[in-house]
Parts: sequence; C-alpha cells; structure tokens
Amino acid sequence: MIRKILVANRGEIAVRIIRACSELGIESAAVYTDADRRALHVKKADEAYHIGKDPLAGYLNPHHLVNLAAASGCDALHPGYGLLSENPILADACAKRGIKFIGPDAQLIQQMGDKIEARQAMIKAGIPVVPGSDHNLESLDEARALAAKIGYPVMLKATNGGGGRGIRRCDSDDELGRNYERVVSEATKAFGKPEVFIEKCVVNPKHIEVQILADNHGNTVHLFERDCSIQRRNQKLIEIAPSPQLTESQRQYIGKLAVQAARAVGYVNAGTVEFLLDQDNQFYFMEMNTRLQVEHTITESITGVDIVQEQIRIADDLPLQYKQEDIRYRGFAIEFRINAEDPKNDFLPSFGRITRYYAPGGPGVRVDGAMYTDYVIPPYFDSLCAKLTVWNLSWPGVIERARRALSDMVVYGVKTTIPYYQEILKHPDFRSGSFNTGFVEAHPELIRYEEKNPPEMLAAAVAAAIAAYQGL
Repeated sequence: MIRKILVANRGEIAVRIIRACSELGIESAAVYTDADRRALHVKKADEAYHIGKDPLAGYLNPHHLVNLAAASGCDALHPGYGLLSENPILADACAKRGIKFIGPDAQLIQQMGDKIEARQAMIKAGIPVVPGSDHNLESLDEARALAAKIGYPVMLKATNGGGGRGIRRCDSDDELGRNYERVVSEATKAFGKPEVFIEKCVVNPKHIEVQILADNHGNTVHLFERDCSIQRRNQKLIEIAPSPQLTESQRQYIGKLAVQAARAVGYVNAGTVEFLLDQDNQFYFMEMNTRLQVEHTITESITGVDIVQEQIRIADDLPLQYKQEDIRYRGFAIEFRINAEDPKNDFLPSFGRITRYYAPGGPGVRVDGAMYTDYVIPPYFDSLCAKLTVWNLSWPGVIERARRALSDMVVYGVKTTIPYYQEILKHPDFRSGSFNTGFVEAHPELIRYEEKNPPEMLAAAVAAAIAAYQGL
C-alpha cells in the first residue's frame, strides 16, 4: 500500500493532491524552490524539501525529483499537471527506482504526447480524426501541397505540443509560408523537438473533452464530458460540466468514444480525451491528455467521484470503485480560472503581493487556491492563482450562483480575470448555452468593463481629501 507521496508540483494543484493524501491517511512531501518558500503547498504538506535557488530548474529535473522521493522514503510520486506531468522521462525514472508513478506508464505518455502517433492509434481504433498529415512534415513545400489538398484554413501544430502552445492558424498560402518556421521554432524551444504536422482547421468548433478512469484490472469508465469552448488563444478560461450544448444522445456517444479510445491504447489511470465538435455536429478526436486536468473539479462536482483519490488507488493497483452504470451526473458545474492577469491590457500577467483576499463560500461553491493575504505571486510561473468552481441543479441556477460567487471573491494587490468573467456571465449567448471557441474573439466589447477601486485606494483618497480640506 502507498504510504507516502512526493508531490512533484507546486501551487493549487499541489495543495489539491496534499488534501487527497490527507483524506486517505497517506503522508505527503512537498518540494519548493526559493521562489516558493512561503507557498501554501509548503505549509500544508507533512514534509517539505528545498530543491534549489532557481525558480524553475528544481521542478524540471526528473532524476533529482525521483532521487529525492527515494531518499525521503516516498513510495509514490504524483506529477500534478504542467511541469513534468507528461514527461515520459519522469515516469520511466520512477519505474527504475521502484517509485509508483501516479499516472500512465512512460510508453503511453510518449505515444499520446506525440500527436502523429496518437492520430494513427485513433485511426486504427476507428475514432474519427480531423483530416491532416499522417506523418511529421519534412518541408514547407510538403505543407503547402497538403494544405492545397485539404483546403484552407489549416492548423500548423507542434507534434509534441500541449497547453495551447505551438499552434498557428493559416488562412492562406502566404500565412502558411510565414508561420511554418515560427511553429518549428516554437516547437523546438517549448518541447525540445522541431516536428510539426498540419490539420484542417475546424472553424469555430465546440471544444468537448471526456474524463476517463482506467485501472490495471481491465476496467475503463468515463465521467461524462466538459465543455472548454470559452478560451483565448487556445488557452482555456472557463469550463463547464456537463456541456449545456450537447443532447443526451451526443453525450452517450462521445462518452463511449472516449472509452473506446482509452481501451485501444491500453490506457491506465486518469486521462482526458479531447474532441472538436464542428458545425455539422461531427465529433473529431483532437488529443489525449495523459494527466490530471486543471478542470477536473467540475467533473468531481457533478459526479461525486474524487478523481485524485482514484488516481492514487489505481497506482496502488486497486480496482476502480465504480462501474459505468454506477456513475451518474447531477446538475451543472462551472470552473473559472482565476488568473493574475489584466484583461484590459491584453491579459498581461499581474504578479505581486496579495494585499487582501477573501474566498467566496456558500452552497455549491468550491475554491482551489494557493494564495492568501500577503502572499507574493512570483513572476516565474503560470498566472493561475486559484480556481473557482460552482455547482447548481440547473443551468440558469449555476450562472446566478457563479455571478454571486465571483462578486464575493475579493483579490486586491494584483489584477485578475474576475471582472472579465462577470461580463461573460451577462452575455445572452453564454446564458443561453450557445457558444464556441470563437466566443472571446467575437466579443471584444466584454473587456470594456468598469473596475472597482479597492477599499485601501478609497481610504487613501478620503485621507487625501481630509488633508486638503484641513489645509484650506
């Protein structure tokens, strides 16, 4: 049985994993660099280990993390998401040291991380894929020939990409020519490999993904779908479960498709199969994420399944606690990624000290965060500082609860995406459950919201006014 887990991550997801460990009676060990000395995950874990002065290097050294796990008496390692979570080297290093990796094995991570291999596996399994190249592109001329065959617009993608990076849409031969070397360069810098491929661009699709769980005993289930269509530049902002845009027959179809895809590659642990739904209601496989997703919280809210605990149980070679017929969904849940960004300034990161923070509460409200009053958000990492998840039995009800919870959530000292989300909630297309991946770009007017001054600014203004009056 797993007794102690090294949490090889930081921020809110590290806190989330530590909480799951606590409920299972498992010890947790956190890691941190100098930039994270005062981070919440360091305070919450049973143990914490310093892994270097450099803000990022320690989190990105798989062999050092595995050696630390072994030296500190951990018998398992959870990679969270981001950082090394989809790095096969980390999974392989765990296997070689006898440390249980809480995720799929290295071979599966490698196969699904390579978009060409993943496409080929899905085609073989009878899963519909977007028309495109069946191998890595060798030259711009080859890309142009294929684009002419499948028709513009097309998407150039890094073969080993993820997280919305290494992707460029090309609407013409000229744009393809300008973007080809850029994507190759982005792929090389971000993912260490220059391979790229090309796909037909599905214009303004709905982005629908399915959460799956699979154990070592032949059991694979889906936990229904999430709608991730509200996104900006391929980065998700708001996620919803289940999708208010699917019929029940579509929901059952895509769930079975995801299970079929997972079984086809022998998948084990938690994963997500992502699809695009075009304007003709055709689903296409996009990719498979071999890790825990940021948005797993909304699936937990509608099903009652603790996905992180299930991950740990699977890694401990225990069977799933649920059969497919046992899993039901109830109501709707929405997750808002509370990013330290300024939407009015092209979503520029807004790092600094949190001068005041109040978390919302009440029925159906959950906050996964790593910030607190006086915490300094470091400039070296992703801008995500908290996730707000709300649940209600009905779609109109969850929108109103979300509006109230966002209003209750107070973050001063840095700019956040909270006021922007409040504007999205007012839009009739969102309220009617009718939107696609082009929603954000189609509604630039939502950025023109009025900002409220925090109390300390009002107090300073009052003090200045009193001083001016006394000076008369």
